[in-house]
Amino acid sequence: MSSVRPCKGLRAAVAASMGLSEGPAGSAWRERLLRPPSPAPAAPGARLLRLPGSGAVRAANLERAGWTEALRAAVAEMRAGAVVAVPTDTLYGLACSASCSEALSAVYRIKGRNEIKPLAVCLGRVADVYRYCHVRVPEGLLNDLLPGPVTLVMERSEELNKDLNPFTPLVGIRIPDHAFMQDLAQVFGGPLALTSANLSSQASSLKVEPQEFQDLWPHLSLVIDGGPIGDGQSPKCRLGSTVVDLSVPGKFGIIRPGCALESTTAILQKYGLFPSPSP
Repeated sequence: MSSVRPCKGLRAAVAASMGLSEGPAGSAWRERLLRPPSPAPAAPGARLLRLPGSGAVRAANLERAGWTEALRAAVAEMRAGAVVAVPTDTLYGLACSASCSEALSAVYRIKGRNEIKPLAVCLGRVADVYRYCHVRVPEGLLNDLLPGPVTLVMERSEELNKDLNPFTPLVGIRIPDHAFMQDLAQVFGGPLALTSANLSSQASSLKVEPQEFQDLWPHLSLVIDGGPIGDGQSPKCRLGSTVVDLSVPGKFGIIRPGCALESTTAILQKYGLFPSPSP
């Protein structure tokens, strides 16, 4: 059975201790994340931290202040039940702890999102997929698609918070092809809920400045600036990830074409999966 991580009233405690002692043991560079962060530029409602480079490629030296500070701050905020804005391989997103029911509610409230629309789960490693989903596709298929600009929909396991998408037995899994997001999920040590950083029905966001999702800033605790994402001139850039239903053995269904339809379909067919009939 799933256990919901308590998140109410933790902000002060986490701010005092950085909250990282609760996470799983990590390598030496993770231990160094315990140092207090340096002051950040002021931002309207949200604290702003900029990654070195694009953030899509891991910093050459993990001691670089921008990278470690952003990881430390984002983990602390999400463990306190907050919602943060993050760069991914497709769009800017809103992330929170998938185990914190209050944070999940906050995401829907911030976006004005219909509560019957699901949130994806972001993980740090392909191996983690087997903990949170009942996988019925070859391991090679997962390794060919992930990390990547896809959301794979499978049957959820009992490990996930029951308040996450309680209206469906399925869950969409994301492992972005983005170094910062992979590090963030791994250091956090649990599933993250992830959705696009925009008001529902408005255009997706590809950059922080000019602030494409500035209406959300007053409701966020932290914004991680990873620079512009993709080619802003291409209409494909705002399509988000390609969403694929893999819940039916031997078949696949395209729920959303997204930005990687052709390459994703080719990989699925390579493994002998056939498109499900249209409803």
